[in-house]
Parts: sequence; C-alpha cells; structure tokens
Amino acid sequence: MTLDIRYANHPDDSKHYDTEALRKNYLIEKVFVKDEISLTYSHQDRMIAGGAMPVDKELSLGSTKELGTEYFLERREMGIINVGGKGTVVLDGTEYVLNFKDGLYIGMGTKEIVFKSEDGSKPAKFYINSCPAHQTCPTVYITKDKAVHRPLGTAENMNKRVVNQYVNPAVCASCQLAMGMTELAPGSSWNTMPSHTHERRMEVYFYFELEDDNVVFHMMGQPQETRHIILHNEQAVISPSWSIHSGTATSNYTFIWGMCGENQTYDDMDNIGNLDLK
Repeated sequence: MTLDIRYANHPDDSKHYDTEALRKNYLIEKVFVKDEISLTYSHQDRMIAGGAMPVDKELSLGSTKELGTEYFLERREMGIINVGGKGTVVLDGTEYVLNFKDGLYIGMGTKEIVFKSEDGSKPAKFYINSCPAHQTCPTVYITKDKAVHRPLGTAENMNKRVVNQYVNPAVCASCQLAMGMTELAPGSSWNTMPSHTHERRMEVYFYFELEDDNVVFHMMGQPQETRHIILHNEQAVISPSWSIHSGTATSNYTFIWGMCGENQTYDDMDNIGNLDLK
C-alpha cells in the first residue's frame, strides 16, 4: 500500500499557486495502479481517498505509521464504489461481490479487508473514501438501485444529471462519511452549477467514464478567486471546505463525491450566484 500525504493550507496561500503547485496540492493523479492499493491522505478533515486494483493477486489493506493504529479501520469508516470489472471485498471473512457501480459502506472496527477481481483481464477498480469515526455503524452492501436518486439540472443549461446518494442517512448510517455518484446525461457537461461552498465539510471528486481524449476542467478556489485544474479519466481532486467545486468537460462523464466534516446534511451549502464568481 502507498499513502501520499497532502497537508492542509490557507486559501490566501492557494491564490498564489501556479499550475504546478495547484496540481501538487490538490490533484490525485494516479488513483488505480496495477496490483496496488494507492491512497492519498488529506489533512483536510483527514479524508483518505484512492483505489485498489487487484489484477494478478489479492490485495490486503494494512495500517501505516501515519494512522498510528493496529489496523486501518480501528478508528475509521470507509465507503467503496466499484468502477471496474466484477470483484469481491472480504471483510473479516465475509465476502461481498461488487459489480460495476455497486457500493459498500464499512463500519469502524473491521480488521481484515481484502480486495480481489473475478477476472484479472477485466479487473475490479475499487474507489475508496475513508474518514475518522467515533462509533461503529453496520456494514451495508449498496447497489446502485438501493441509492437515493435525485434528478437535477436541465439540458438547456448543459447540467442534466442524476445524483445517486450511496452513503447517506436515507440509505445507511455512518459517523460522518457521505458518498455518492453523479451521472451526467449525454450533451451535458457542467456539474455543481450554480456553484457552492460548505465550510462544514471538505469534499473529494473522482472523475471517470471520460472517453478517448476528453478532459474535465475542475473549478476550485474561493468564489472571488477561482482557479481550475485539468483532470483526465480516473483522476481525483481534493476540495477544501472554503473552495467551490464545480466542473465542465469536453463530454459528459460520471464522478464520485465523498464528504466528511461537521454534518451529513447534503443540502447544507452556501450557494454562489454565477454572476458573483470571479
């Protein structure tokens, strides 16, 4: 397992970053690496995001010095959504089979976590979000059908989409993690517009289903001091609580969002008018 550390910073610092510094601090460039568990530890609310891609062998998730615990979920909870081929997650001996876009919430206290693919030529790609927890909530297997589906946007505004809420109080209990997947309709390219911030929660976006040479322009920064980062398929970006997190792309796409912080109220956001952005 690899664990990349990203430290928190002040918004006044970020507005002076050039492209290289923005990407170094916020972009998670390699989410999936063959036969590895590749994770990024953000000091923004201590969220961990990344991926596990078992191809030729099973992958077991252990602890690290940075966590200071005997095992990974000793004081954490986790959400997983599979964005690859059929695979299995083994939790303390219990197997959960995840097809494409199936999810899994894992409660604090789970000791053994093993990832494996059914077919190495079409490997599973387990996208992972994990944050600190204070109590154990039951582990729940969440298919896409079991998620809460919220249609939003319009074709005229190029933001017609469906928000699928997986780790959400209406679906399963969690300590602070919220996680879901937003799918944009063909012909739409904008997500989270009009934009917003939520000082109560940080967020990580993972973009996928970008075909061929299409790219995402992810918008970030304070509303009057915006910046952008270009992302390719299967890359992720860290969004501090003070930052907007909107995006547009050269095609439609899908993204997974994960949040942690003070509350789990999805609609608790500070909306920003389009004409107020700079």
